[in-house]
Amino acid sequence: MIDNQEPFLNKDGNLVDQSPFVKLNRWKWWLLVAINTICIIAGQSATVLLGRFYFDQGGNSKWMATLVQGAGFPILIPFLFLRPSQEASTSSTSPSIKTLASVYLFLGLLLAGDNYLYSVGLLYLSASTYSLISATQLAFNAVFSYFLNSHKFTALILNSVTILTLSAALIAVNDDSEGPSGVSKGKFLLGFLCTVGASALYSLMLSLMQLSFQKVLKKETFSVVLEMQIYRSIVASFVSVLGLFASGEWKSLHQEMEDFNSGRVSYVLTLVSVALAWQVCAVGVVGLIFLVSSLFSNVIGTLSLAVTPLSALVVFHDKMNGVKILERSCCFLKYTNLQQIGSSNHPACTISPF
Repeated sequence: MIDNQEPFLNKDGNLVDQSPFVKLNRWKWWLLVAINTICIIAGQSATVLLGRFYFDQGGNSKWMATLVQGAGFPILIPFLFLRPSQEASTSSTSPSIKTLASVYLFLGLLLAGDNYLYSVGLLYLSASTYSLISATQLAFNAVFSYFLNSHKFTALILNSVTILTLSAALIAVNDDSEGPSGVSKGKFLLGFLCTVGASALYSLMLSLMQLSFQKVLKKETFSVVLEMQIYRSIVASFVSVLGLFASGEWKSLHQEMEDFNSGRVSYVLTLVSVALAWQVCAVGVVGLIFLVSSLFSNVIGTLSLAVTPLSALVVFHDKMNGVKILERSCCFLKYTNLQQIGSSNHPACTISPF
């Protein structure tokens, strides 16, 4: 729900927002939040593990890894035709085509840049290190939400920003922090900087998406959530294709598939699975921005960043040294802080469904 509006329960037990756009039964609201939460946790964990698997098995194209992060959008198009019939009459004044195109183009360009930076980071970092550093996105989001979405900058937010900054710095200076085999210290540092930059860009994008819902789209429907994801993914995919050809990486894709350690079929399935998982995650992210806020969406994303390093220990046998354990503890503390922030800014989050 929009940040500066107060939801409440009416006498019939319905969760009602003061906006004329949203009137949800509280059970439906909680169900939608739960579904989107599962999409984020499952989707983001799968994308990191599958992305690391792609590079471990011989994949080396940064632009291909970038392309698959947005290329799965066609699977969402059929759902546009499943929207409830009453959605068409819920909007008052729709923005112009030029305005919508500008919003989707700008967000799509940000998405393309963010995907590329994340691809570079995952190429030079282990899955666990990558996920731990990515947790800095919550600190960035807290700052951007303050300036763009009118969140209060409280002591809890300042505490979380400090914790995340220190925990990321621990990984950067720790001599035992490792990348994949064969990665030099210089490339490890490049991966670290790209991942931090991607986290900042991702957080900015979430806040701008929420701002778009509030100030430009001015309506909250299932189709708006899908359109936001589809159109920005189209732009990001187009930019990624241009990058793939401009860089010359397309010339080596056939040989990359032939040399893939797990075989050609595994190569194709890995890329397809990454594309599908990214769309599942992205729909969950946009859905929580639509239902609650960009900050709350990012808080939920932290859960998957807590799960991924543990999964990487099992799948890739990543090392979990003392610094990583300390950083993981910092992440849980920061998650608790920002969960309280999300709840305090959104009374609906604290309403018991029972």
